[in-house]
Amino acid sequence: MTAVPVPHRVVARRAETTDTVTLRFEPVGPALPDFRPGQFAMVHSFGRGEIPVSVSSVQATGGLAHTVRSVGAVSDGLCAARVGDVLGIRGPYGTSWELERARGRDVVIVAGGIGFAPLRPLILAALAEPAAYRRVNVLIGARTPGDLIARKEVESWATAYTGVTVDQPDPDWRGDVGVVTQLLGRAHFDPEDAWAFVCGPEPMIRATARELAHRGVRRDRVRVSLERNMRCATGHCGHCQLGPLLVCQAGPVVGWDRAEPLLSVREL
Repeated sequence: MTAVPVPHRVVARRAETTDTVTLRFEPVGPALPDFRPGQFAMVHSFGRGEIPVSVSSVQATGGLAHTVRSVGAVSDGLCAARVGDVLGIRGPYGTSWELERARGRDVVIVAGGIGFAPLRPLILAALAEPAAYRRVNVLIGARTPGDLIARKEVESWATAYTGVTVDQPDPDWRGDVGVVTQLLGRAHFDPEDAWAFVCGPEPMIRATARELAHRGVRRDRVRVSLERNMRCATGHCGHCQLGPLLVCQAGPVVGWDRAEPLLSVREL
């Protein structure tokens, strides 16, 4: 981990939606320490600033991929980057999904919107070891069909169940319409012997985690990724404080048993 941005060159760029791109980076010099799925980096657009972005892919070469949605000055700069541009990256920071704790059990992965990106390396890791997990279920929700990320890749996954739903369909949409929690009834898992991993907008996280707990999944086996304003990523500035937690260090991935009482407090 370093507090100084390490130069990385953009080696590939893929437009996911009208406002979201995936950038693949390779280090210009020595690589950063290995990232684990669920961890994040501070990605620096020179002259604009830096923002925290979870890794959406990790390459054996030391390269990284980050999926970024354009929502502000820094993310605008990152989304405008082209192949060959050099940006700064520092990390890794935070906690991981700890998928290894689910070995031998059912896995339920629930993504909402851009929350798909931090879950993608987790999904790929689970699918890379089909004998290590009983049944892998992937549930994806998005606002519209145009907001879905990596649609062709998702269609190729060999899972026990993959479900996709949108809030607002377009005329060509033939899939499910509604909230992502409605797909849980079709997933194949034993609640008493399952681990769940959830990422997305905070209301979606709360609704999904509560529904999983209601169905019998242990709260400490429901892992959620929290989003707060992480500035320093080293636990010094306090911008990401959520009650007793500094999300940049104690998170972003925590058990629902820890997150539930905090996310139940309005304006916390």
